[in-house]
Parts: sequence; structure tokens; C-alpha cells
Amino acid sequence: MGMLSVPLALIAIVTAVDVLAPPDVHLGPFLAAAPAVTASFAGPRATAFIGAVAVTAQVAVAVVRTNVTDLNHTFQIIALVLISAFVTFFAHLREVHEAQLTQLRSVAETAQQVLLRPLRERMGPLRVASVYLAAEAEAQIGGDLYAAARTEDSTRLIIGDVRGKGLEAVGEAAIVLGAFRSAAHRGAGLSELVASLDGAVAADMDDETRDDAGRPPGEGFTTAAVVDIPDAEMILRLVSCGHPPLLLRRGRAVPLQVAHPAPPLGLSELVPAGFTVQSFAFETGDVVLLYTDGVVEARNEAGDFYPLTERAAAWPGDGPDGLLRHLCADLLRHSPHGRLGDDAALVAIERLGGG
Repeated sequence: MGMLSVPLALIAIVTAVDVLAPPDVHLGPFLAAAPAVTASFAGPRATAFIGAVAVTAQVAVAVVRTNVTDLNHTFQIIALVLISAFVTFFAHLREVHEAQLTQLRSVAETAQQVLLRPLRERMGPLRVASVYLAAEAEAQIGGDLYAAARTEDSTRLIIGDVRGKGLEAVGEAAIVLGAFRSAAHRGAGLSELVASLDGAVAADMDDETRDDAGRPPGEGFTTAAVVDIPDAEMILRLVSCGHPPLLLRRGRAVPLQVAHPAPPLGLSELVPAGFTVQSFAFETGDVVLLYTDGVVEARNEAGDFYPLTERAAAWPGDGPDGLLRHLCADLLRHSPHGRLGDDAALVAIERLGGG
């Protein structure tokens, strides 16, 4: 019986006390609590069963104390029947909703496996780790994205955040990831790679604008950071479209701020300066952290943003996996009730030495 013993015990106690109570005391209305409590944890069948038991108990009380046709008991029985039917219906709705959420979780997990493929732990002279933190328990993936690809002599990675929420953001993330995986393996330079990503996002935005005249222009842009790490050179090439990475070196954390930031993917026509590649030293033992806005925009109960640079600098230095474990645990402690306000993605890359 499990939890059903609680409403059954409630019915038994109310019935016994009601039978023994003085004639002017009526405890029948308390029986309505039994199906109401049951509906909070059980399905419609169990709720209907407890409601039927409560109605039967109310009829028994009426027979013992006066008779079923007594006006007071008649109204109590009718009210209890209606309340039992009402809460049984809502238990049914909750069960349907839970089934839908279960299906949604399954679909979301499948989408995550297809879109956010696990990054290889070793890629050339690099050790890589990644994590995706969903803001909502029902949604395992949203508009945040990351991917990596190997060329003949380098490793390329992207992290990004599609503007918007829900399935539409997932679809736009799929477009960016598809374009990256298609073009990143080619020998074109990093600026050409980012230009092709921008073109894919812009084309999708144009299609959406034609399909939906009510959609504001430029709504579907994607902020991103795209990096290229050569095997034989101790450098990191970066195009920052709104996500400056963080470089961790010997206990210090330094944002990699480029001199010429690029516009978000899909908006290059608004800022025709193009995509400038900037190089930074990336030496053996260095770790670069790619992250999305859900990390730095996470607020605590006082409204303070998460101090990523400060917390990353406190990392004890036990590899990219350890860095992400450290930051994720700290980020969830920083967020109220351990819940993020927005999805967050992080990728950590450590240079180990020669390829």
C-alpha cells in the first residue's frame, strides 16, 4: 500500500471520531482531505479508489448517526463525490503531463547526443573536456553549442550561444554545428571558416524572415568563439564573435580580449569589417577555457554575477576535467537553489606538448 496508508488512516480516524462525536459536531468535510492528499502523489486510479473509500465512509457515518437521507449528510456525500471526481481529474492531467515531460526528456537527450557529440579527450597535442549545464530539468539541451574538428596539422573548436530558447534555438544550433563540421576539416583559414559559419546562419535567418513576416530581422544571430590550435606552434588563433575565452597559466586567469571583435554570426552584413584572426601564446601546460554567457551571467541571491575569472584562477590545476568539475560545482553553489537562469556550456583545452 505504501503511501496510500496515509489517506486510508485519515479516513479511518475521521470516521471513528465522527461516529463518536456529539450530534451537533460533523467531521465529514475532513474526509475530502483524503483524495486531495492522494492526488498529490498518486495517479487517477489510486485517487479514485481513495475517493470511493471516503464516500463509503461518509455513507456509513450517515447510517450510524441518522440516515442517508438526512439533509446535512446528503450534502456532505454529494460534496465529497464532486471533490473526489475533481481531484481524480487533475491527477489524470498531472499523469499525462508527466508522461509528456518524460517523452520530452527522452527527445532532448537524443538531440543532445546527436548535436553535442562528446569531444575526444585527446586531440593532437591537446587534452579536452566539455560540459553542458541545462537551466531546466526538462530540457537537456537548448541554444548553447560546442564542437571540435581535426585538420592535418591543427585542432579547431567552436563554442556558441544561439539567441532564443526552445526547439527553434536547437534547430539553429544544429545549423551552426553542421556548418562547422562540414567546413572545419578543410584547409581554409580561420577567417574563411568563420565567414562560412556566418553565411550559414545568415541564410537561415533570411529563410526564417521569408517564412515568418512577423519575425524581427537579425533575431537568430549566434554569439561564438572559434579557435584554431596548431600542433607545431605554441599559439592559439582566435576569432571572437562575442565570447572571449579565458587563458589559465601558472595560477593566473587572463581573458583573451581581441583588438577587433567580430559581430555575432549572422550579422556580418551589419558590420562589414570582416573576421579578424588574432594569435595568442598557448604554451605547454596552459589551459584555455571556452564558455557561454550562461556562466558569467549566473547571479546569486544578492544579484551578483558569477566571478569566473577569479574562480578559475583558484583552480588547483588537475587537468581540464578537474577544472570543469571545480567550476560546475562552484557555479551551482553560486546560483540560488543550485539552478541556473540560462543554459551554460564550457570547454577546457590543455596543451600537453608536441603532437
